[in-house]
Amino acid sequence: MKKYLKLPFIVLVTFIAFSCNNSKPSKTVTQNGEINRVTPQDFNSKLDDNILIDIRTPREFEQGHLEGAVNVNYFDKAFLTQMAKYDKSKAIFIYCRSGSRTSSASKKLANAGFTLIYDLHGGISNWHKNKFKIVK
Repeated sequence: MKKYLKLPFIVLVTFIAFSCNNSKPSKTVTQNGEINRVTPQDFNSKLDDNILIDIRTPREFEQGHLEGAVNVNYFDKAFLTQMAKYDKSKAIFIYCRSGSRTSSASKKLANAGFTLIYDLHGGISNWHKNKFKIVK
C-alpha cells in the first residue's frame, strides 16, 4: 500500500515545485505596453542613459542603490503621481529588493501608459549576487 502512495506524492510535489516557479526572466506585452523582466546582465547592458527608478523605501535606498537611480517609493500613495513626471514613451528601468514589488509596479506603470518597462529580475539582491556595482 505504501508503494502506491509514494508515486502520487512525488508527482504532486513535482507539479507544485514547477508551477510555483514563475519568476524567471520574461517578456509580457500588455494592452498598454511591454514589460520585460530581465537578468542583471541584460538590465546593465540596456540601461545606458535611460530612466532608472529604485522603487524601494527611502531607508532601503540609503543602504545602497544602483548608480544613477532615483528613489520613488512604491508604497507611497503618490507613487503614480511621482512617476507621471517621466516620459511614458521612453524605456524605464525599475528594481526593488527581490523583484516582488516591481512585478506589481510594472503592471501599474503599463496601465498608467508607460510603454517600455524593464524589471530587474531578482531585484538589487540578484544584482549584488552577480557582482554589479552598488553605491551609497
